[in-house]
Amino acid sequence: MATEILTHGTKVYTAPGAQFGTDALLLARFAVPKNKDRALELCSGCGIVALEWHDQGYRGACTAVEIMPEASALCAKAVQDNDAAHITPLCADLRTLFLQGAQRGQFDFAACNPPYFAAGPRSPAPLPPPPRHTDSCTAEDLAACAARALRDGGKLVLCQRPDRLADVFCALRAAGLEPKRLAFARKTAQDAPWLFLTEAQKGRKPGLRIEPDLLTGNGAVRYGAEHQQE
Repeated sequence: MATEILTHGTKVYTAPGAQFGTDALLLARFAVPKNKDRALELCSGCGIVALEWHDQGYRGACTAVEIMPEASALCAKAVQDNDAAHITPLCADLRTLFLQGAQRGQFDFAACNPPYFAAGPRSPAPLPPPPRHTDSCTAEDLAACAARALRDGGKLVLCQRPDRLADVFCALRAAGLEPKRLAFARKTAQDAPWLFLTEAQKGRKPGLRIEPDLLTGNGAVRYGAEHQQE
């Protein structure tokens, strides 16, 4: 198990198959829930987005949903060690969540760093692969879950590879989530984008704002210099 230290001292525990990268940090900083918001992190892995929000001062109720038990356990340990009891790790398949009437529409804000690659051949690995393939979570699955969880006017932020932009926007609109903000991440201004981030809102009219590019090649995205191995 490895320990990453975020900017304000929050510990994040990682392991093979439950790690995070710049994409998760960009997502967590693209939009932050207010303390009055009930938040939801889908495909949470080790809980990096919820923990980064915590590191930025968010103390509202937050549920971190992850299908892999090993990753969810890392999130639970971080919650305990960071005195972050407002975060509730939930090991579950998002396709089965918020199906009943009383469970629907409870959340104000949601975030997801979803699987990036279509299912296909993979390199053999002794441990379960990280959730970067869409076997257990398609864009349609994600959008449907978020639409069930969010109240009217609630917001979903997510990131994905640029070649999946059309797929993601189609899935969002089909679920009643209207894309409202869009930004691209590039290493430099001359490079092709390697990631997009978008914010969608439930039950709202069309109207998309294109925001300035996020340049990641100058070290602007940092999560602290400390790195420990246990």
